[in-house]
Amino acid sequence: MLTILCIEDDATMADHVARGLREAGYRVEIANNGRTGLDMALAGSYCAIVLDRMLPELDGLSLLARLRDTGNNTPVVMLSALASLDERVRGLRAGSDDYVTKPFELPELLARLEVVQRRVQGNSGEVTKLNEGELELDLLSRRVTFAGKRIDLQPREFRLLEYLVRHKGQVVTRSMLLEGVWDYHFDPGTNVIDVHVSRLRKKLDEGGAGNIVQTVRGTGYRVGDETVAV
Repeated sequence: MLTILCIEDDATMADHVARGLREAGYRVEIANNGRTGLDMALAGSYCAIVLDRMLPELDGLSLLARLRDTGNNTPVVMLSALASLDERVRGLRAGSDDYVTKPFELPELLARLEVVQRRVQGNSGEVTKLNEGELELDLLSRRVTFAGKRIDLQPREFRLLEYLVRHKGQVVTRSMLLEGVWDYHFDPGTNVIDVHVSRLRKKLDEGGAGNIVQTVRGTGYRVGDETVAV
């Protein structure tokens, strides 16, 4: 699952952004000041960083300069209430990949994050698509197609299918799904997995991709043929 670091000292704004990103299928980590954010950015592995311009302890421009000085090229989208042309240019010249002025709509932020990730991943040769037969998952646009026909999935359904396809040939247990898809490190004691697998299977079946997700009785689920150890 792709992880985004959100460095934002306004708790309401951070929660708003994090909720939208999680609904879009990302895992989100939050830092509420510049120094903590820099430490997390240097220590972690993120597909992108959402960085507020005005931060306590270390402002966004200084944080970004230090991050780039280390050779870290993680895509950064800067958020700021400073909307003048000069301020936008300062942000971009400091090393941000994009600059979004507040207030903003979440769909715009998500689209800009997809663009900066596509730019970097396209240059690095990283995997941006997953396949299982005629089933294809585009990890940048979050689109699923089967034999060229689009299958519309909700963000959680996409994350579930992505996790299964990434582990194709392996039996994926319920515990693995709870942790990898829902970020639960405990069993909530509900049928949340069954409900989502059922919905996913129905949509796949309607799109012509029936039987992609197999049930391994008493254990979990699997996509693709079982991996055989040699």
